[in-house]
Amino acid sequence: MRAGELFDLSGELALVTGASSGLGKRFAAVLAANGATVIVVARRTDRLDVLVAEIERSGGKAFAVACDVTDSAQIALAFDQAEDLAGPVTILVNNAGIAHAGGALNLKHAEWRSVMATNLDAVFHVAQEGAQRMVEAEKSGSIINIASVLGTHLQKGVSAYAVSKAGVIQLTKALALEWARHNIRVNAIAPGWFRTEINDAFLDSDMGDVMKRKNPMRRFGGEADLDGALLLLASGAGAYMTGGLITVDGGHTLEV
Repeated sequence: MRAGELFDLSGELALVTGASSGLGKRFAAVLAANGATVIVVARRTDRLDVLVAEIERSGGKAFAVACDVTDSAQIALAFDQAEDLAGPVTILVNNAGIAHAGGALNLKHAEWRSVMATNLDAVFHVAQEGAQRMVEAEKSGSIINIASVLGTHLQKGVSAYAVSKAGVIQLTKALALEWARHNIRVNAIAPGWFRTEINDAFLDSDMGDVMKRKNPMRRFGGEADLDGALLLLASGAGAYMTGGLITVDGGHTLEV
């Protein structure tokens, strides 16, 4: 089979959370470029509309749906809207997430809960909603959770974020084990340091420069560096993969 056929997503409906910027925006564009119809989900609908227009100009098909993934009622409504617009979701990318900075000693309870609610609780609830609908529609599917290298390797000042991403990795394995009998694959990607709106200032700092020089590849991740992992897990190329974690970090975790 030719590579183009192996990674072809024609006929698939993908839903991507946190698609208004950063990695989520790129994920949506790549899935659409490879044949999937894409539902882009985030709280900021103005940015989603711009993304939909960009995808359509490139020959893809996409729809914008507003949703706060920490609200279970909005999650259900987002899937309802996706089904009304294009049919059952068969590819789900759980990308929405937030970060924090500061030591654990003074971390406020509200900040801890906010990180957990978005980075871990919402990943479960969105995945559960998606899986339930795949089962009801008798559709096989792929769920891709976006974790982080901080889910397996630590650094100071990001305790809540690191714990939430470690939870995503273990949650991925637990869901994969339970849902494999429904032919629903659940995998995770652990990116290293990629430039986004969340971490721009840090990566431009002296500490960011130190981290870049310590990376075996001497650079941060580029815009296209996650495309291969995403397409592998979303497409038939990864049909026998579930419960896996693909680390894309330029060798960062080999040095820490």
